[in-house]
This record gives sequence, C-alpha cells and structure tokens, in this order.
Amino acid sequence: MSSAPIPSSRAAEIAYQAIEQLIATLKLEPGQAIVESDLVEMTGLGRTPLREALMRMVALGLIEQQPRRGLRVSEIRVAEHLTLIETRRVLERLIVQGAARWATPAQRSTLLGHAQAMVDAANAKDIDAYMLADQHLDEVIHQACRNTFAVQAVTPMIVQCRRFWYAYQYEGDLEAGAQAHLTLAEGIQDGNPDLALQGSETLMAYLSAFTRKVIE
Repeated sequence: MSSAPIPSSRAAEIAYQAIEQLIATLKLEPGQAIVESDLVEMTGLGRTPLREALMRMVALGLIEQQPRRGLRVSEIRVAEHLTLIETRRVLERLIVQGAARWATPAQRSTLLGHAQAMVDAANAKDIDAYMLADQHLDEVIHQACRNTFAVQAVTPMIVQCRRFWYAYQYEGDLEAGAQAHLTLAEGIQDGNPDLALQGSETLMAYLSAFTRKVIE
C-alpha cells in the first residue's frame, strides 16, 4: 500500500527547512551559485517544492537573484551584523513573551526538549546537533507566539545569525549559548513572560558579544 502524497504546501516547507539548514551550516556557502540539480541530490526532494522554497528565500534576502548570474547565496555582511542583532532583539521580545502566554502544553514540553537537546549537544561539542536543535526550538516558539508578522520579519535574521555563528564558531561558547536558550525555554514552559524575556535578552547579549569578538 503506497503512502499518501505530501501536500504541496508541506513539501515546500520541508524544502525550505532543508535549504535553510544547508545555508546556516555553510554547506551552501556565501556567494555560491544555486544549482537546482545539486539541491535535488543534497536534499532528496523534488524540483517543484525546492523552487518554491528558493523563491521564498529570495523574498527574505537569504538568496539573491542576480541578472545573468542566476540565484546565489547572500554574502555574510560582518559590518552590519550588530545592527541586525539589535533589530532582532526587538522582535524577539514580542515573540518570546507571546509564546510564554499562548503556547499549548504540548508546545511547552516540546520546546523544552529541544532546548535540553541544545545543552546536551553543547556538552558533547556536537555542533551539527546543536544547530539542528536550535532550528527546531525556533520553529516551535514561532508556532506558539501567534504573531506571524514578527515571525516573518525575524526569520531571515535568525538564519543570518545562525550562519554567522557557524562561520566563526571558533570564537563562540556553545555552553553559554545553550544555557541562554534553556532559560528562554523554561520561561515559556512556565508561562512566565518575564523569564522568557530574560532568556531572550541573555541570548541577544551573547550574540552581540560574539559578534564584537569576530569584528575585533
């Protein structure tokens, strides 16, 4: 008995998440040309959902469409990264406080599990597992906050931060980053907007300090 086909909207979302992970972990490098056949091979997904995901990423600025050069991964702009983090900080305040208020019991449990997975990965120095758990944590928080406008605005910033961290990971502190995420998740799980905000502010401070180390 064959399995039911995946709805096109869900297939495009799966494709988006797969390409996001490739960009965040530099498997698709800044400035690299996007070759559709390579993406099919790397992800095992079909061309149609991949194309839909790529167009979404163009709209978000993660991929650039250049005349006569086609699609390319956007560059990492180190000099602008602190400004990006400060902008992200404002949006994250809305998102984490909304998630603390509106998350379902299942979401609260799930996101805490992802945060704990980040802690475990940090202790094991497993960067790929850390990044994947971070992505899953963000997905649950974004679903829980019930603020699609803030989520749409912050999503490309998160991917840029994740990619920046991966590129300069030798300057990072996995344990500190994981602990900030855990504090944030515990605040949401407890339905405590103030604790969730504290975790978010700690995370943004960590990212700012990390960026300054790279710049200096």
